[in-house]
Amino acid sequence: MRRTERLFQIIQILRSTKSPITGRELAHELEISLSTLYRDMAELNAQRIPITGEAGVGYVLDGGYDMPPLMLTADELEAAALGAAWVASEADPSLARAARDLVAKLSSAIPKELRPVVLDASSKPIQTRVMVFERFDSALLRYAIRERYKLQLIYTDRDGSTTDRIAWPLLIAFLDRTRYLVGWCETKNDYRHFKTERVQELKVLGEKYPGRRATLLKGWDEATAS
Repeated sequence: MRRTERLFQIIQILRSTKSPITGRELAHELEISLSTLYRDMAELNAQRIPITGEAGVGYVLDGGYDMPPLMLTADELEAAALGAAWVASEADPSLARAARDLVAKLSSAIPKELRPVVLDASSKPIQTRVMVFERFDSALLRYAIRERYKLQLIYTDRDGSTTDRIAWPLLIAFLDRTRYLVGWCETKNDYRHFKTERVQELKVLGEKYPGRRATLLKGWDEATAS
């Protein structure tokens, strides 16, 4: 690992935890010697990265510190580009456009020597089947998920029966190249997975569902795990 990438990795490790990390733990995770770690810490301090360290306790990154968004390694850039390429091929039109715009911004903002990484990764074939047709604007669905608005769905199940549902949208899931709306169904009083291709109509209601989305997601995770 190059030193620049290692310095980024140290910051990322410290950002990912709230408790102090000892120099020995950091060195072990990075697979470097303690002396190398101390030199890296001295370099980060010289760059005015707000890391504090106390003997016998460990290192902590100031909670108010934030890295510039494009301080990414080559591997991270390729992961971002591949992810964006997958979204561009699998998601609804508005999100696909956003994914393509993301790749364009990465390509123009990163250093010249790393641009081929992004361009090559984003051009690799991802799609393996025809896009699913959806009868609603997926941007509205994502808005409802973010803002916790209830939805009215006209939904056709696998037996061909069409029902009118009130659902609390939690997330969009992908399984076996099929998109699902995961939510709490007021009609069935339970969690449900709605295939988006079977949604005949979708309306965002003006009422927000009660409770926290994180709590509902935890309940869904526990229900599906059992």
